[in-house]
Amino acid sequence: MTSLLATSDEPQAAFLRTLTERGFLNQCSDRAGLDAVLRRGVVSAYIGFDATADSLHVGHLMSIMTLRWLQQTGHKPIVLIGGGTTRIGDPSFRDSSRPMLDDGQIAANMAGIRKVFAKYLAFGDGPTDAMMVNNADWLDELRYLALLRDVGRHFTVNRMLSFDSVRQRLDREQPLTFLEFNYMILQAFDFVELGRRQGCVLQMGGADQWGNIVNGIELGRRMDGRDSSD
Repeated sequence: MTSLLATSDEPQAAFLRTLTERGFLNQCSDRAGLDAVLRRGVVSAYIGFDATADSLHVGHLMSIMTLRWLQQTGHKPIVLIGGGTTRIGDPSFRDSSRPMLDDGQIAANMAGIRKVFAKYLAFGDGPTDAMMVNNADWLDELRYLALLRDVGRHFTVNRMLSFDSVRQRLDREQPLTFLEFNYMILQAFDFVELGRRQGCVLQMGGADQWGNIVNGIELGRRMDGRDSSD
């Protein structure tokens, strides 16, 4: 999940302390800052899951338990189902493109995934109750030219090609479609949109998602004017 630099300082926030004790942590963009925010009050955090099948596999269990521990330590978990990004398919560390699913298949898969989370999280309208959102709610509304102008200008092809998920596919001379190449832009935009809609300040995920997570942090800073660098 999210790698922390080796340090003798133990986290004070119950959530970080619990994950550290269980060996869940791998990388974090700002450990001290996150620890402080978690101690100040309720934090909303999300993990995304694409609807490529009608259930989740054992590899998702660590992500599910991370959200469960987040809620049990007094914070608000957001389960993001990629109803929109599933139409593209995450190219991270894959040798080939995912099969294209139609809207009916995606809807059926989402219904199955919802049942899984009901066993681990308490959903409702309270401040620490879990919620489930679908990124198709905002991605379907995007006009392509507006996306290129407002979001795409914050990404350079040079940097996008540097991420392992892209570089390894190219190094192996295996095709990477332009559709898949856009996935990291859309996942970064998910973080920005959840911040606007739900006050979400923390994105978590597996080690293979680190590049996408960093993209989301950088995009948020650039779109609100805190970072003007390329």
